[in-house]
Amino acid sequence: MSTAQQSSTSTKTITGADILIEALVRNGGDTIFAYPGGASMPLHQALTRRKDRIRTILPRHEQGGGFAAQGHSRTTDNVGLCMATSGPGATNLVTSIADAKMDSVPLIAITGQVPQAVIGTDAFQETPIVEICRAVTKHYYMITADDYTDPESVREALESIPRIVKEAYFVAKSGRPGPVLIDFPKNIQLASMPEDELDYDPAMKLPGYRPLQRKVAPEQIRQAVAAIRRAKKPILYVGGGVINADASEELTKFALKTGIPVTTTVMGIGAFPGDHEQSLHMLGMHGTVYANKAIDEADLLLALGVRFDDRVTGKLDEFALHGKIIHVDIDASEIHKNKEAHIPIVADVKDFLVALNAALSEDDCPQIDEWRKQCSDWKEKFPLKHTQSDEFIYPQEAIQELWRQTKELDTYVAVGVGQHQMWAAQYYKFSKPKRWLSSSGLGTMGFGLPAAMGVAAAHPEALVIDIDGDGSVMMNIQELATLFCEKLNVKVFLLNNQHLGMVMQWEDRFMEGNRAHTYLGHIDDKMATGDGDGTFGETFPNFVKMAESMGVGARQVDKKADLPAAIEEMINYDGPYLLEMICPYQEHVLPMIPGGGTVRDIITE
Repeated sequence: MSTAQQSSTSTKTITGADILIEALVRNGGDTIFAYPGGASMPLHQALTRRKDRIRTILPRHEQGGGFAAQGHSRTTDNVGLCMATSGPGATNLVTSIADAKMDSVPLIAITGQVPQAVIGTDAFQETPIVEICRAVTKHYYMITADDYTDPESVREALESIPRIVKEAYFVAKSGRPGPVLIDFPKNIQLASMPEDELDYDPAMKLPGYRPLQRKVAPEQIRQAVAAIRRAKKPILYVGGGVINADASEELTKFALKTGIPVTTTVMGIGAFPGDHEQSLHMLGMHGTVYANKAIDEADLLLALGVRFDDRVTGKLDEFALHGKIIHVDIDASEIHKNKEAHIPIVADVKDFLVALNAALSEDDCPQIDEWRKQCSDWKEKFPLKHTQSDEFIYPQEAIQELWRQTKELDTYVAVGVGQHQMWAAQYYKFSKPKRWLSSSGLGTMGFGLPAAMGVAAAHPEALVIDIDGDGSVMMNIQELATLFCEKLNVKVFLLNNQHLGMVMQWEDRFMEGNRAHTYLGHIDDKMATGDGDGTFGETFPNFVKMAESMGVGARQVDKKADLPAAIEEMINYDGPYLLEMICPYQEHVLPMIPGGGTVRDIITE
């Protein structure tokens, strides 16, 4: 054999698709939710060659895969991974990408793209996904050769893949987390180069990206300590940034040391134990009366990892009107964006809390016995309440019973979007971070089931529950098939009121009860117009049959007396399960501050 022949047989080549999958593995990727198509087939072939290191889960819709990747990411230290083909496959990911951007979730979305030779020609299944996603990603890449006809140029594109993947992981997780898009034309996926000439740990090239590097200034800590010491009515206003920073332990230490009451945003649920006496629970539009009153009267807000969202503030000019604000956020663009801060601190909230705890002496702790008594009195005077019945299953009672049976277990709860989402936030008390998953910023119906799917893949030994509504769950109901085929043990806790409940509630409150296409069941004038007694007989669709047709255990209950045993059966069932509860449809989520209102406008009856 000649030297040339020996060289050609000993040099192993690797394709662009295999390079990308290997780079994902080397950066910690262990699970990817991926739906194949023409422009991503080489990537799926490559995934089969690394199935020893990375699990591929086939969702039944690309959006479901994107939300499942979020579920995986939100409950671990990993970056969520999802993949789709070009054209409609890529556009089906857009909502889940936008959702991750709004809720600061680290995610890498990979899309196949048509070959470079036909980009821009309206080729079959071509969409300019980079342009479409420009505003809803933290960063984006398109892996192309400067000249796709030149072998050296194609090789340079192949050599860039490990760097791009490494950068994508870094950008997704560092600073304020968020989604990164990698668009990958098929010609580069199929091209190849010698494997032993690849560098899988190259230097990154991110000259325009400088995530927060500076430490909290000692003077900022001194200012914060002085403000805390002088405060008579302080409150901790805690958001998802505390959970993203893994700062719940430091937050709890500070809260217990100072005795300052704690209220959270929807994203901040779980950052402080919800069943602790200092917890005022959630604030905002559907927050507790006592949390909103406390914010309104506080003289100091320690706003940690929050963005003063409109659903929290209501009428912005009157939100926390009497309080001095210490605002800590890792994203400088959030400081002063919606509400002026008296002490603005751009920092990692964990670093801030570590420094604050170290600096705070016993003498610095505020004297707030009267304030704490006032908050306690509000809690006693304005508890969460709902309609009572000995016969019917009201959603709030169902969630309370679920919490009673699962609070001692390692339980993760994902929710869809709507009334059930708010009831779950109000009545299920989370004691740990990263156990609550909600599409909070974008408010995406259909989030709950696939997000729970991703959690179950990451935590197969845990109890994973999707609290959902009949409207929201239908958005991604096809993922029940994924649960069965992939052996993902998700329990779907379905509150069925046959309506788009939250929209219906606004119709009742502000539109004279006129039903404008919010009824989801059989055509029935009484229910469609809101004139019925709140109950109904046979429901549509038949969720039990739907679940059973996809291999998922299921049961329907409509009597309160049957609920505890049904929940116990759901928890103990060996495999995925759907428990459908028929609920009165005229129940509203209360309290409620109308959009643009203040605590003085709060509706409690």
